[in-house]
Amino acid sequence: MQVLLPTLPTKSQNPGGLIYQKDFADGLNKLSINDYLVLAGTFHGVHAISTRLNPIPSSHLASTGASSLPSTSHSKTLSTLSSLSSTPTSDDRPDPPSGIEVLETTLFRLQCFQTLTGTKFLLFTEPGMPNVDSILRKIYELYADYVMKNPFYQLEMPVRCERFERGVERWVRGVNMR
Repeated sequence: MQVLLPTLPTKSQNPGGLIYQKDFADGLNKLSINDYLVLAGTFHGVHAISTRLNPIPSSHLASTGASSLPSTSHSKTLSTLSSLSSTPTSDDRPDPPSGIEVLETTLFRLQCFQTLTGTKFLLFTEPGMPNVDSILRKIYELYADYVMKNPFYQLEMPVRCERFERGVERWVRGVNMR
C-alpha cells in the first residue's frame, strides 16, 4: 500500500508538488520523486477533465434552441450522472460530478479521496483490497487532526509531523493485519 498527498496547481499559478509520500509494503517498485510528481499531476489533469464530462441538461438545450443528445445508453448514463447534482452553476449546468475516484488495473488500484477544500489523497493498493474508501477517510482524519491543527505547519509544505506519521503507520499496519 502506498499513500500520496499531492498539492496541485492552484489559481495562483503554483506548479503543485507532493507534500507526503509513504510506502507501507516491502518489495514495491520505487519511483523517483519526479515520477511521483508526474503521476500526481497526470491524475489531477484527468480528474479535472472528468469533472466536466457531464452533458448540458435537456431543459437548458430546449431554452437555447439546441438539439438534445442522441438517445444512446452512453448519453443516458451521462444524463443520469448530470442529474445527480441539483445546484446550478453560472452557466445553468449542475455541479459537475466528483471526477475519477478509482482507477483499477490487474496490477494495482488507485483510489482518490478529495476533501471539500480540494486536497486529494491518493492511495495505491492491491486490486481486490476492501474498504479502501474507509482507509482514505481515516488518513484524512489523521491529517486534519495532526497536520492541519499543527500551528507550525504551513500549507503546501511537506508534511513533517511525527504524530501523523505514527498514526497513519499504526492505522495502515492494523488494516493490513485484518
